[in-house]
Amino acid sequence: MFWGKRKTSDFRDEIESHLLLETERLREQGLCEDDARAAARRAFGNMTQAQERFYESRHWLGWDHVWQDLRFAVRMLRKSPGFTAVAVLTLALGICSSIAIFAFVDAALIKPLPYKDSSRLVALFESIPLGPRYHLSWPDYVDWKKLNHVFSAFDVHENDSFLMNTPEGPQHVPGARVSDGFFRTLGVTPVLGRDFRPGEGEPSEPRVALLSYGAWQNRYGGRRDVLGQTIVLNEKSTTIIGVLPADFHFAPAEPADFWSTALQAPRDCRGCRGLYGLARLKDGVSFQAAFAEMKAIAKQLELQYPDTNRDQAAYMLPLTTVIVGDIRPILLVSLSGAGLLLLIACVNVASLILVRSEGRRREIAVRGALGASTGRLVLQFVNEGVVLVALGAALGLAASHGAIQLLSVLVPKDMVASMPFLNGLTLTARAAVFAIAVSLLAGVFFSLLPALRLRASKVQQDLAEGGRGAVGTAWRRLGSNLVVVELATAMLLLTGAGLLAKSLYYLSHADIGMQAENLATVQVWPSTPAYDKSEKALLLERRVLEEISGLPGVKSASTTNRLPIGDADFTSQFVAVGRTESPTPNEVTYRVVSSRFFETLQARLLSGRFFTEEEDSSKPRVAVLNQAVARQLFGNDNPLGMQINYRGAPATSVMQVIGIVDDIKEGQLDMMLRPAIYVPFNQNPLPFFSLIVRTARAPQSLLPELSSVVHQIDPSIATFDGATMTDRIHDSPSAYLHRSSAWLVGGFAVLALLLGIIGLYGVVAYSVSQRTREIGVRMALGAQRSSVYGMVLREAAWLVTLGVLAGVVLSLGLTSLMRSLLFGVRSWDISTLGSVATLLVGSALLASYIPARRAAKVDPMVALRYA
Repeated sequence: MFWGKRKTSDFRDEIESHLLLETERLREQGLCEDDARAAARRAFGNMTQAQERFYESRHWLGWDHVWQDLRFAVRMLRKSPGFTAVAVLTLALGICSSIAIFAFVDAALIKPLPYKDSSRLVALFESIPLGPRYHLSWPDYVDWKKLNHVFSAFDVHENDSFLMNTPEGPQHVPGARVSDGFFRTLGVTPVLGRDFRPGEGEPSEPRVALLSYGAWQNRYGGRRDVLGQTIVLNEKSTTIIGVLPADFHFAPAEPADFWSTALQAPRDCRGCRGLYGLARLKDGVSFQAAFAEMKAIAKQLELQYPDTNRDQAAYMLPLTTVIVGDIRPILLVSLSGAGLLLLIACVNVASLILVRSEGRRREIAVRGALGASTGRLVLQFVNEGVVLVALGAALGLAASHGAIQLLSVLVPKDMVASMPFLNGLTLTARAAVFAIAVSLLAGVFFSLLPALRLRASKVQQDLAEGGRGAVGTAWRRLGSNLVVVELATAMLLLTGAGLLAKSLYYLSHADIGMQAENLATVQVWPSTPAYDKSEKALLLERRVLEEISGLPGVKSASTTNRLPIGDADFTSQFVAVGRTESPTPNEVTYRVVSSRFFETLQARLLSGRFFTEEEDSSKPRVAVLNQAVARQLFGNDNPLGMQINYRGAPATSVMQVIGIVDDIKEGQLDMMLRPAIYVPFNQNPLPFFSLIVRTARAPQSLLPELSSVVHQIDPSIATFDGATMTDRIHDSPSAYLHRSSAWLVGGFAVLALLLGIIGLYGVVAYSVSQRTREIGVRMALGAQRSSVYGMVLREAAWLVTLGVLAGVVLSLGLTSLMRSLLFGVRSWDISTLGSVATLLVGSALLASYIPARRAAKVDPMVALRYA
């Protein structure tokens, strides 16, 4: 009455009522009970067909079939717990690794930057002979901004930090300096307070700053009354005017708690470069067109200002490339490794499914002979594949969260600070979609393979053979081919891991021109303006070195304006006095060091001498060159006694070369050696410096004492970034990228090797089990055990040879894509290929030896009775 549909049970009750009424009518006509019942049923017809027609008219039978097949698939998998466990765990391993790596790729390469229309944002640099991504000067920025017609907005930023006055004393805080329109160019609006106003960055304007969301929460407890508060940054009163959004980050300037418009770049010095450009393309302007115009503007300025802008070209990159460019290669290589591991996992599971399906050919043939359609039989395999993939995906998805957290922990804190897009990394909707897509592809793959085999089968033959001979033949055709794919993929991953491991070894053992062990370093930053004067800065440096040199276990102490193994910034142009000036400016790394700097580093003196403590401003200016700059300025001539000067500087700043030192690694480990000039601190005092101390004890234990000594001298001096030199090298960006890529790909390679060997073992073992009768006949006819060993191992050797050869071909092609991650090794390194091939062949033959040994021990009488 209300639903308008009859249930199947209602229809069955109606049939029974009709039969009862008809039976009663026939009894009244004189028939007995049994005859009346039989006559009524004959008159009605087939009850089962009637109920089926009724059911089919109100239901889609496909769902019933699917549900039945799913329950049957679960029952069949429960009957084979070993097969199910291996298949599910193998799938979970491949899916887990793929999802974990994809989460990193998603956060860094796929997720859009937290800016308005981020694809229209570009970063601008000046290209100099040392490289393409160097700083702009303020006058160049002003001219670029005024002369271009391709940007709707153009701003600059510079990396910096601040000293903030606190009740506990000066505290070093991370920060950045930007032009007043910087956040409007990005399209970022503060969540609290306001943005910088136009003109608010002028030197005459009051100092203002924006807080990062993290600093607002951690330093000020998320209080809204933080607006208008005054803080002291670098001895300047600064007012907090706003708080940036929680999801905002700008990796080129991170970590940054405070964002100020007080740019330090001199407004009237075209040769003083310390800024990076940020611009937004106008609508309709392509990246290529904008780049071409900026090159033309830079060329125009080069002609207009030849003294400061010679060979200073423009360089432009999409902002996305600048932010994630360094980590992109490792993520792509890792994702490729995870994808290949997933491929091997799928091949292994597919092999297991094929063997299982071949063993069920008789069952399928019987079901087909009884009327089951091909579609229904195929659906059975589809459902089994779906159940396996669902279980593997669920387990892999659950494990991927832990894998993501583990990989996140492996990233050094300093690296995380410069890659804020990796903060709070977890599974996202895109990662879930990726997992679903991978699972669907795996499900289709696992379903199609046995389905294709089913379509090619012959019912009569399957009924006659029962599956055993057919299984052996099919498995040797299909399973062996899949194992070749596994071995080739494992070869590719092992080669990549070998190249990366060799590269990491060369990088960690590279000659850096010093002995890094037992060196402690700390940054020293006086906060009071008094130390800006040369005399005060010199007295402070001498007092600090004197006090630290007296600490127990200290062998020597020194200072420098930039620590080795850094960014190689702080450069200048030099010329050799009295020699023809090179048409290309000699851009050289410039270091101000104390007299014992080279002794502390244990650098190698090649000729001449080092500085002495007596060489101060009253003495003639001197300099020490490294080999690279000596060749650059003087060629093959002996530079000792020669004079050099800053390009365009007066004669009063001329320096005499007193020594040649072996090249010290001033930049990152994987960078080319930089030409460097060292000048004495006593003749060029600076208000800031870095301490380097060589100690006879563990350098970690000395770090607190270094800061304590400095604070005893003057509590207003800030010390920060204390670390040993070995830790600085270990946690440097280049070392991290090479190390993490080697570990990740190496882990995938080990798993791939394990799965590949297991797959080969399965093929050979199954082949031996199918040939037990044949082996028994051979041995009964006089075959020796050695011949049985040879027969089995030859079969494995063919598979291994094909897999290794295919892997070598793939390796030669695909590892060329890893060039940016390699150091000191070629992508086609013969020794690596040979070692990997030997390892794979040895492991494969060892795995094949076990079934070969089992075959050689077969009792001929037992084998002849083998059914």
